[in-house]
Amino acid sequence: MLGVIEPEAPAHARPRPSRSAPAPPPVSGARAVRRQHQAVADKPFIVIWESTRACPLACVHCRATAVPGRDPRELGTRAAKGLIDQIAAFGRPAPLFVITGGDPFQRPDLLELIVYGTRAGVRVAVSPSGTPTLTAANLRAVHEVGAVGLSLSLDGSTAALHDGFRGVPGVFRWTLDAWDTARALGMKVQINTTVSQHNLHDLPEIAALVREHGVMLWSAFFLVPTGRGRDLAALGPAETEDVLNFVHDVGLSIPAKTTEAHHFRRVALQRAVLAAQGADHVEVLRLGPLYRQLRERGQELGLYEGGRRTRRPPLDVNAGRGFVFVSHTGTVHPSGFLPLAAGDVRTRPLTEIYRESELFTGLRDADRLGGRCGRCEFRRVCGGSRSRAHAVTGDPYAEEPWCGYRPGTFPYQREVAELLGGAGPTARGGR
Repeated sequence: MLGVIEPEAPAHARPRPSRSAPAPPPVSGARAVRRQHQAVADKPFIVIWESTRACPLACVHCRATAVPGRDPRELGTRAAKGLIDQIAAFGRPAPLFVITGGDPFQRPDLLELIVYGTRAGVRVAVSPSGTPTLTAANLRAVHEVGAVGLSLSLDGSTAALHDGFRGVPGVFRWTLDAWDTARALGMKVQINTTVSQHNLHDLPEIAALVREHGVMLWSAFFLVPTGRGRDLAALGPAETEDVLNFVHDVGLSIPAKTTEAHHFRRVALQRAVLAAQGADHVEVLRLGPLYRQLRERGQELGLYEGGRRTRRPPLDVNAGRGFVFVSHTGTVHPSGFLPLAAGDVRTRPLTEIYRESELFTGLRDADRLGGRCGRCEFRRVCGGSRSRAHAVTGDPYAEEPWCGYRPGTFPYQREVAELLGGAGPTARGGR
């Protein structure tokens, strides 16, 4: 089900300047959205490898429906090194290689693989689970052998919220301790927060905790209903718009992005134009009560005071377009949340699968998008979550179910096009 969509605003309407809270400073030029430096059809920006599905947690949203023991079909050490060679074959600079799971610390060859990747010229990061394996000794070990970064999950600002979501008591404390340890070691830390109904009103507190401990990046991950996540209540399009705009606000205080909410790039462009025009984004974008509550709580927590001078522009990456996922058994997918396989690294090189497979080339063609996404003037910088479209409709090219934007209704079309250097919004009929 698509859910409730905000009423359309007249495309010709020019909103009046804001007389309420002062608009944040504009993001100048094409930096409102960052483009990838390499040709997106030739090389991904990031390769995620699900090294194992073994994990002692019971997270209610788990995509992989992780299990306690390792799967005998997992890529062994030799095959994993072959995967690293395939990533290096994309050429320098090689894509970022993230070893995730399950819990990658369940693999006894983890350090060996990080060393191998580093020597092959591949930047390696690790995304562990908040389990008893997340010790200072293990973090020190992966850092010493060359891991460049660490990502951790934080789904609540309290133990009750986070541990309840993760299904095991103590995870909150393990995560905070690991976070502080990694920062003390000098590692780059990314914090991922799954946004769902359970923590919507806790997001300002989570953001405050993120600012307190310090991060390279905070990523608000918008749930895709796959695996155990099928049983969680979905956000509506209006709630999604409110949260996206709150994350944009927080970007002045901490470096923030979204995952599986590609319409955040559309929001960033809209907000940059509205700020430059002195227009009230709450009125123009028709933001709802959730946004007002989140913003007010953020103000109470001081999230917009003494923050960053400029926001971190979102990077133009999507499933199959700068992003590739390799499963624990070696199958290749546009995303870990999009279960369609385009090949297997045991039988076909990753470079060939990414560059030539019909699934990957199709997802890089914005003109194949259907519904509102296909008609949207922002489709080339957004494209919607292909994973969520597939999870909800069975069609990876269907419209984004959690987007409430009506194509053609943003009143500053020319200004957006100028912001994108003339390559901006262009509407079409869709399929």
